[in-house]
Amino acid sequence: MSAGPLAAPLVWVCLWIVAAAVLSMLPSRRAHWPLAWALLAAGLPLLAWTFLAGGAGQGLLALAAGCLVLRWPLRRGFGWLRRRLA
Repeated sequence: MSAGPLAAPLVWVCLWIVAAAVLSMLPSRRAHWPLAWALLAAGLPLLAWTFLAGGAGQGLLALAAGCLVLRWPLRRGFGWLRRRLA
């Protein structure tokens, strides 16, 4: 029984979340920033694929999951942007 082409991006998003959880458990001297950049580099094309294949509902679900996983890089990025614009 095949789940179809709409489920493939969600499966990859789930694998991305599992990989992010495993990577966050690794000890790091550089506060995990290289891992965050790698997750962003892998997650953005995955997010675009999810939006294109599954529509806005699946895309927003994947975006919310990515924001929960990468909450600290997002907070730091928005803080940097706010300081730049002020």
